[in-house]
Amino acid sequence: MDLDIDRLAGRARSLVVPGRRRILGIAGPPGAGKSTLAGELVARLDGEAVLVPMDGFHLANSELRRLGRTERKGAPDTFDAAGYAALLARLRSPEPGTVVYAPDFDRSLEEALAGSIPVPAEVPLVVTEGNYLLHDDGPWARVRDLVDEIWYLHLADGERVRRLVERHVRHGRPRPYAERWVDESDEVNAALVATGRARADLVITAALTG
Repeated sequence: MDLDIDRLAGRARSLVVPGRRRILGIAGPPGAGKSTLAGELVARLDGEAVLVPMDGFHLANSELRRLGRTERKGAPDTFDAAGYAALLARLRSPEPGTVVYAPDFDRSLEEALAGSIPVPAEVPLVVTEGNYLLHDDGPWARVRDLVDEIWYLHLADGERVRRLVERHVRHGRPRPYAERWVDESDEVNAALVATGRARADLVITAALTG
């Protein structure tokens, strides 16, 4: 399917069942536009959905330094995958009258922020997005069974890489550093993410934008 936001919003809305919690996932490689699409869907569902990003489960920079994984930030083992799966399991079975607080990720700080996103029990749809929703190794393998539908967002590599570099530059990284990081880190992760594409319920192709 092409990235037709009206049709996608309609499909997301079809998952909304009053009195029942469902979860929609949006997967794809770095820079494909997952967070933008997820945010637009939640906005169109107007109070019937909450966005919970996978990036809230990034390990803290201090822990990455301790583990010697700082230069690999964004790889599967630089997240608390088991914690993410546990949150999804909790979100699937909300307790009446209870608000679950999910973490968010601050790109300006490059750190996760605990307890940032309230998810009231009465909200029928949770939209979650991230690189590894379709990854089938270790704790990540639990995610597929906890999400009702997972869509895979594809964007041509050239445009996706350009967007990634520009995003890093916007957040204060010098362009040469940003280009090296994208080449040596983001694109390694992108290749891994692409291996899960066949497990998606829907593959969406985003058009180039100038």
